[in-house]
Amino acid sequence: MLLKLSGFRLDEQRLPDGTAKAKVLRAVDRSKDALPLKSALRLVRLSPARYHAWKRADQRCELDDQSSCPRSYPMQLTPDEVSTIKEMVTASEYRHMPLRTLAAYAQRAGKVFASAATWAKLVRQRGWRRPRRRVYPQKPKTGIRATHPNEYWHIDVTVIRLLDGTKAYLHAVIDNFSRRILSWRLAQRLDPATTCEILMEAGKNLDRAPTVVADSGVENVNAEVDQLMTDGFVHRVLAQVEVSFSNSMIEAFWRSLRHQWLYLHSLDTFTQLGGLIDFYVEEHNTQMPHHAFVGQTPDEVYFDQADRVQDRLKAARRQARRARMEANRGESCRVCGPPFTQQTMNAINAVANAPP
Repeated sequence: MLLKLSGFRLDEQRLPDGTAKAKVLRAVDRSKDALPLKSALRLVRLSPARYHAWKRADQRCELDDQSSCPRSYPMQLTPDEVSTIKEMVTASEYRHMPLRTLAAYAQRAGKVFASAATWAKLVRQRGWRRPRRRVYPQKPKTGIRATHPNEYWHIDVTVIRLLDGTKAYLHAVIDNFSRRILSWRLAQRLDPATTCEILMEAGKNLDRAPTVVADSGVENVNAEVDQLMTDGFVHRVLAQVEVSFSNSMIEAFWRSLRHQWLYLHSLDTFTQLGGLIDFYVEEHNTQMPHHAFVGQTPDEVYFDQADRVQDRLKAARRQARRARMEANRGESCRVCGPPFTQQTMNAINAVANAPP
């Protein structure tokens, strides 16, 4: 009744002072003779978890090699179990097992009974390295690279589904050197003639035949496209896996188009989809600087306007750095004091040069 009248309660407030915590703990311990611990904690609005946490903090562990007291946290791994995990992680005989499989294998072998998450946490904290140096050569990171526009093209088709399940087929040609989308078509069915249309549109003003990198789909390998190669309009190279003639450049454009633009809209109709694609292709070619060209757009690289853009950006960066330095030097604080103006400098020089 005294506690209720006083309004003393510990929920929704903190006791940062260690002395105050010690007084509360002593009061709870003294009340154990008359009240159960659960009732005493309920009277002061102190949760059991908070009470036991205070008790553990009050008992200092004397084991220097332990991050937490084993008696307070009895479920933590023992040093022998940690040593066994380290031996199995760094052993060459287990290097073919993934970490999750290795944790399950250790339990079947009766060595360590710990979850895979605990194994991963120990490996991350202790910095253990598994003996898994790769000898087999890596896949090539860089595909074919052109030295001038219209040397290599990439052509591909992707399928986009509308909300009602209707399929739309998007064909496009991208220039390898500038990453510019040269032409594209959106069709309601997969027609081999569409490939010929976008190739002829992309190369209608060219004086030399480009090399087209394409996959072996039916839209790229057919009689109509073969006739274009026979006429000398284009040369075709089939994209393959793990070789430089890969079609990853157009695949990267598909990924950006889908996840950065199309999937942000409700694709209801075929006409709406065409408008969205037209907007993104225009932005990609004329407005969006490509990371491979240091601030230049595909159109500027394709039409050889790169030097003018680089010079303008370099001059703008110099001007921005100069303005930033002037703005920062004009600021002051209590430590550095107000900035010296020219009038202040003249007064200081006059005092320094005055006769004694």
